[in-house]
Amino acid sequence: ADYIVTQMFFDNQFYYDFVDKCRKMGITVPIIPGIKPINLKNQLTVLPKIFSIDLPAELVSELAKCKNNDDAGKVGTEWAIYQSKDLVANNAPSLHIYTYGISDNVKEIVKAVF
Repeated sequence: ADYIVTQMFFDNQFYYDFVDKCRKMGITVPIIPGIKPINLKNQLTVLPKIFSIDLPAELVSELAKCKNNDDAGKVGTEWAIYQSKDLVANNAPSLHIYTYGISDNVKEIVKAVF
């Protein structure tokens, strides 16, 4: 492979730990982090079930306060921006943003990060 794209994650430490393990195993290709902005309230429960992922307590708490999908989309976009800025600051080779058909927030994320 010429590069690796991770599955979505919401805690950057998982990415950093994965990269460290890969490097220790001799994997030297770029490892691109997969970011998924949450867009819908039901993704709070659906994404962990489908993808066997954990959501940080802080993100869960903020999403639980959301009254509708618009609110959840704003929280999800803010979280994706936070994650992306940290990843870029820590030399991630690039970012892969999973949209699953809802991409109206990608421009906002990219504009805030780059």
